[in-house]
Amino acid sequence: MPLFKTIIVNPTTQILVWKVTESFEELVDKVVLKEKTRLRLNAMKSELHQRAFLCVRMLIQELGINDFDLHYDQFGKPYLNDHRHISITHSHNFASIIISEETVGIDMELQREKIIRIADKFVGAEFDYLAAQPIEEYVRKLTIIWGAKEAIFKIRNEKGISFKDHIQLASFSLDENQTQACLLFDNLKMKFEVNFLEIENFSLVYAFEK
Repeated sequence: MPLFKTIIVNPTTQILVWKVTESFEELVDKVVLKEKTRLRLNAMKSELHQRAFLCVRMLIQELGINDFDLHYDQFGKPYLNDHRHISITHSHNFASIIISEETVGIDMELQREKIIRIADKFVGAEFDYLAAQPIEEYVRKLTIIWGAKEAIFKIRNEKGISFKDHIQLASFSLDENQTQACLLFDNLKMKFEVNFLEIENFSLVYAFEK
C-alpha cells in the first residue's frame, strides 16, 4: 500500500509510517539498493523482516532520499549524508522512520499481554506508578515504557546501558501522549522529551534529547 501516515512533529521533524502489505517482489522492484544493502537483505532469514527492511527504503524515498544516502556507524546507528538525524523502527507489519534536525530516536511495538512476563527486565522505578491498573491499560503503559527506553537507547547507544537501571520514565497518562525521561549512566545525566501515540494495536514512541 502507499504511505500509511505522515506526522509533522515540528518544522524540522517528521515521522513516516508504512503498513507492510506488499510482497517481497513488489517492494524489491521499487527500491534502489547499494550492493552492501542487498547483501544484508539477502542474509535475512525472515521474509517479513525483509519486507519491513525494504519498506524503510520506501519511506526514505518518499522524502527524496535513497539507500546511497543512508549509512550505519560501527554501532549500527543510522545516519544520513545531509547530517539530519534519522531513527528507524519496524515491528510486524509496520515500519516507521523519524527524520529531524534534532537528536531523535523512535520505536514501534505491538501491544501484547506477554510483555507483562518480561516487565521486571526493563521496568524499575516505574513500577511505583504502574500498580493497580486494569490489564489493558497496564499492557499499553508497559509497551510505551519499553518503546521509550528503546528510543532513548537508539539516541545514546552505549555498551552497558540497562533499560531497568539507567533509564527512568516519569509518570504519564495515556491521554496526554507525552512525558519526560532521564538517562543516568556512569557520570552521564541526560534528559529527554518522550512522545507517544497509538496506531491500530501498536505503540509508536519517539524521544528528543533535551
